[in-house]
Amino acid sequence: MSGIVRVTNVSKEYPRSGMALRGVNFEIAKGEFVFLVGHSGAGKSTLLRLLTMAERPTTGEVRVSGYSSFSIKPREIPHLRRRLGIVFQDFRLLPDRTAEQNVAFALEVTGTPSSQIAPKVSRLLLQVGLASRATAYPHELSGGEQQRVAIARALANDPFLLLADEPTGNLDDRATHAIYLLLREINARGTAVLMATHDVAMIERAQQRFLELDKGELVFDGTDVLRLRADMRGRK
Repeated sequence: MSGIVRVTNVSKEYPRSGMALRGVNFEIAKGEFVFLVGHSGAGKSTLLRLLTMAERPTTGEVRVSGYSSFSIKPREIPHLRRRLGIVFQDFRLLPDRTAEQNVAFALEVTGTPSSQIAPKVSRLLLQVGLASRATAYPHELSGGEQQRVAIARALANDPFLLLADEPTGNLDDRATHAIYLLLREINARGTAVLMATHDVAMIERAQQRFLELDKGELVFDGTDVLRLRADMRGRK
């Protein structure tokens, strides 16, 4: 497997709040599914911002699909982000647009030919199980359905990597499990997934690799969920 993400000795310091990340090192392989875990303030969101090149590390290098934080030019950042899918905890749907219009918008802004948009939107909504809700507005959808629309939108440009920042944080247990299964299905089709979460029970069930951050340091990289539960309990 070839690495599509490489984080090398990365630290990030903010002028007011201090060190958010300290000496972080890891790689993610093509098609891999990895959890990113840690308490609030551990550095998860900072790390995701570095992967999208929204910010640069204070020291070290972030490399994503050949783009390096050392050398990427401002004009190249949109090209990188079009190859990434990004899903947020709060959905970030346009409230005055239907589900299909929200997904279509992601294709319109990247210059997809209009003749290709409607068929692709239909295919994406079918993939996330929302074909029957295509004309519903966000306020007419449950939280789980809104997140499915957000995931369909994130998949619009066929990303090689999906970054999910606490995508189940606002959902109940049933919707959480459904979204996790959807992300695994997307991963099985070849898209790598990095999912930030604080849901230890989900990671225990999944038996997948996880990266554990604590106070900005990467303290574990592996699959030992027994260690994770002990660590999370000890750091409360």
